[in-house]
Parts: sequence; C-alpha cells; structure tokens
Amino acid sequence: MTRIGFLGLGHMGLPMAKNLIAAGHDVVGFDLVPAAVEAAGAAGIPVASFGVDAVAGAEVVITMFPAGKHVIAAYQDGLLAAAEPGTLFIESSTIAVDEARTAHALAIEAGHRSVDAPVSGGVVGAENATLAFMVGGSDEDFAEALPLLEAMGKRIVHCGGPGLGQAAKICNNMILGVSQIVVAEAFVLAERLGLEHQAMYDVVSQASGQCWSLTTNCPVPGPVPTSPANRDYQPGFAGALMAKDLGLAVQAIEGTGTDARMGRLAQEIYSAFADGPGAARDFSGIITDIRDAS
Repeated sequence: MTRIGFLGLGHMGLPMAKNLIAAGHDVVGFDLVPAAVEAAGAAGIPVASFGVDAVAGAEVVITMFPAGKHVIAAYQDGLLAAAEPGTLFIESSTIAVDEARTAHALAIEAGHRSVDAPVSGGVVGAENATLAFMVGGSDEDFAEALPLLEAMGKRIVHCGGPGLGQAAKICNNMILGVSQIVVAEAFVLAERLGLEHQAMYDVVSQASGQCWSLTTNCPVPGPVPTSPANRDYQPGFAGALMAKDLGLAVQAIEGTGTDARMGRLAQEIYSAFADGPGAARDFSGIITDIRDAS
C-alpha cells in the first residue's frame, strides 16, 4: 500500500483517485472547487482542507491541474516544501514541455523525484482504468511510478527523460484534433451527398479512413452508441481542452521551427469552437460548427 496525495479531483482526477483506492492504496485528495470536494467525499475519498495537508506524509504526490502555471505555482507555493524528502511527484496534467521540465527541476532542487505522466483516454478511460500514460523521467522513477499508473491505466509507455511524456501527449493530441475535424467534415459532406450516417460508418470503419475519431468518438448519433454525439456532446473531452492542447502544440511547433500547417489550422478551428458553446461541449461537437459554417 502506498500513501498518495492526489491534487486535482475533477472529471479525470476523481475516477483516477478512486481506482487507486480500489487497488488498495491510501489516498488523500485535495481540490479548490467545492463541487469536486463534495463529489470526492461522496465517493469515499478523504479530502484535506489544504493542498499541503494532502502532501504531508505522502510517499507519492499526483497532480492533475488545468494548466502548467497552476502546477508550477503549486510547487513553488508550498507543495514541495511540505513533502517528505524523496517524495515521488507524478505530474499528470497536460502542460507545455518546458513547463514540465521546469516542474521537474523544481522537484529535484527540493530533494524530491519527478516524472511527467500525462494521460490519454478521457473520462471513460479514467473511470474504467484504461488510460494511456506517456511518461518522462528516469528509469528508476518510472519503475516506481509504474504500479500506480497500472492501477489507473492499461497502456504505460516510458518515452524518455523529463518532459518527453508531455512531448508525446502534445503530438498525440495534435493528430487527434486534426483527425476529429476531418472525420466531422467527411460526415457533413456525406450528408449533403445523400449518404446515411450508418452506411458511411460501415464503410469507413472497415476501410483506410478508419481511426479513433471515427470508431470511438464518432461525431454523429447512432453508429457508436457510447460516443458523446449520443448524449448531446457532453464531454468527454471538452472543446476548450482541445483548444488548449493544440495551443501547446503550436507553441512547440514555433519553438522547434516545424512546418506543421495542419496542426496550426486545427488550433485555429478549435479556438473558434471554444470561444462559443464548444467550450463546454465534447470536442467531437466541432461538427456543429462545420455544418453551420458551410
């Protein structure tokens, strides 16, 4: 049994913490949002009044925050100081590569250990403990984190040194954002050509256009009963989060001088989507903007 401080009990963090408890670990949570605290209490997760209280005495600290600035501020404002020497920090937010490396350096300077371990798989993956973890850090720290990650996920990949877990996540989500747009565009085109949704799905899901954005996150109701399209695009993974992740991709594109025009265009499209109702809708709901714009 490992004593874990889990900070960030939102849509992803709460089920992840529950799965750690189900695996026999001792978890103390924390969140700034009263609704998240209430939901955690209802799920039987002890919640500390302050983040430093959740960290005190923990062997491992897991953070799941909205953005890199929150991670770095929390580390600098008391989390690292409150932790026992040698605590392993597992940073599972999706943040910029340079922010992940800054967080890692801060943890090391404070006498701790650190891995970045962003996730893919959305709320359903978090609930079912089938997340994918992309991990950056030393071999030794990865080995220690692995049993905990296996309690929350199905596929865990050690991507290399500090920050490279985030690098993998950013590249993955750039592919995801671009593919979700083109699947939505294809369905709108199919509609206007007179092709029924189910026929379109039956062909493409078994042909060269097959992809996750079609077979799991199908943007139209019907063909995939578990897709967000069948629950009025309730996230899932909200459009605002996809816009944020694609912003991180563009930041990396610019920082490396990469010619990645599709990634840039996807970021523009999702930023516009997130400025409207898409902020709180699943990112597959981009199909509504495509219909309205054409």
